[in-house]
Amino acid sequence: MTDRIWLKSYPEGVPADLDTSQYPSLVALMEESFKKYASRTAYSFMGKDVTYAQTDSLSQAFAAYLQSLGLAQGDRVAIMMPNVPQYPVAVAAILRAGYVLVNVNPLYTPRELEHQLKDSGSKAIVILENFAATLEKCITATPVKHVVLCAMGDQLGLLKGALVNYVVRHVKKMVLPYNLAGAVRFNEAVAQGTRGSVRAVDTKPDDVAVLQYTGGTTGVSKGAVLLHRNVIANVLQSEAWNQPAMKLVPASEQPTSVCALPLYHIFAFTVGMMLSMRTGGKLILIPNPRDLSAVLKELSKHTFHSFPAVNTLFNGLANHPDFNTVDWSHLKVSVGGGTAVQSSVAKLWFEKTGCPICEGYGLSETSPSASCNPVTAKEFTGTIGVPLPSTYMKLLDDDGNELAIGQLGEIAIKGPQVMAGYWQRPDDTAKAMTADGFFKSGDIGLMDERGFFKIVDRKKDMILVSGFNVYPTELEDVVAQLEGVLECACVGVPDEKTGEAVKLVIVKKNPDLSEAQVRAYCKENFTGYKQPKVVEFRADLPKTPVGKILRRELRDK
Repeated sequence: MTDRIWLKSYPEGVPADLDTSQYPSLVALMEESFKKYASRTAYSFMGKDVTYAQTDSLSQAFAAYLQSLGLAQGDRVAIMMPNVPQYPVAVAAILRAGYVLVNVNPLYTPRELEHQLKDSGSKAIVILENFAATLEKCITATPVKHVVLCAMGDQLGLLKGALVNYVVRHVKKMVLPYNLAGAVRFNEAVAQGTRGSVRAVDTKPDDVAVLQYTGGTTGVSKGAVLLHRNVIANVLQSEAWNQPAMKLVPASEQPTSVCALPLYHIFAFTVGMMLSMRTGGKLILIPNPRDLSAVLKELSKHTFHSFPAVNTLFNGLANHPDFNTVDWSHLKVSVGGGTAVQSSVAKLWFEKTGCPICEGYGLSETSPSASCNPVTAKEFTGTIGVPLPSTYMKLLDDDGNELAIGQLGEIAIKGPQVMAGYWQRPDDTAKAMTADGFFKSGDIGLMDERGFFKIVDRKKDMILVSGFNVYPTELEDVVAQLEGVLECACVGVPDEKTGEAVKLVIVKKNPDLSEAQVRAYCKENFTGYKQPKVVEFRADLPKTPVGKILRRELRDK
């Protein structure tokens, strides 16, 4: 796709290409913001504001502490925390000290945690005490030698912090008993570091910044190796893309983003935390996005302009009785990512906020953003938009040949945000990359004549009914528009006659919705082989902590 037909669909002022070499490292990007925006609020958490200057000094102290442990440059340090202020401090400290950050999902089981700590070779971990019991069960099987324990109230001041910690530990009983000998408390580590100083490290663009473990489209979870220059590129690409909308924020207001997606997820990490850092923005940290009442209560206290989220979160909030307690009138950008946004959800969100959802697309392997709809769009397109500046996308057939406009193929991506490869897995890396440097996404899509891409589905999620391809996303999008459906998911189940058949799982919004109504609706909307053989109602759908529906679990059931 050398002619980049999508450039004619770019909003005015968005460049075709960017100079992504303006920072030698993420450290340089962060340190520029620490100085430039010292007095501004960087993070807001449970009513407490943390400035850029405070983040700077805390991370310097914590970096000095980490260096005092005798770790070598390039050693891996894991973070296992939800959205708390210690997270961005730890990220800045790990990178400043010359180490590689390993983002860990705090809801992992001991088995999953052990795999990731062993695979990454992590020597140290910064972990919220709520998950310490999980670590205790597997730590002896991992290379971890140093544990820093954080608590929810660490950064909230003496009185409030003590109260929050008391409630978390004793009232909500969210901290299970654990025994981690030699673990050091976060505030103590910072105090120790304050007595030392950070040894300057020469970090280069090609040094590894982050190991971002992917859910593993095939088999075991793998670490995508993201270099400093990969993440920098994606921050600058996202900034340029959002500019036409964000420039409408009045000069008197600090650009403010909602961070309800977990920071260990690459979407929140880059498009939330790092982008906010680059623009001198304020980030509202939401520790538990599943508690929708608490999310709305927190948002009612703020003026905010940017909201990256996933379909399930947009849907849950828009259907919540407290939705109107929040002032949505300042919202300039709603970015949907992580999974397909459904048209019914996008329609409701636009009706209620006046800000359309711009669906974007990307993967851990692309830092993550590869394409997005223009932020100037006034309606939902149902596509993943067009490739970002400096990004190329094309569609390949099974033999690796490029396909023409309108033909279905595997989406392949090339750009400065594409990973260096999978951590210590040269064979997997070779399989994922083409000879000319494109990353093969595993997603099946097509491109229209304007250069907009549409995902039809993942290779592995396709259902094969009597030799016909059925794509779950298409069915889910249509069924979600049926009155009385809150959420739904489609999977393939074995069938003696047709090989596979469609199973439809629905969470009701209206308790009166019947199987007969669903079947009549499907008959009206889908050709014979696409109609569900099994219709199941459930109280909820299994999801990842980010809100992606786990079709695999529905299949396994």
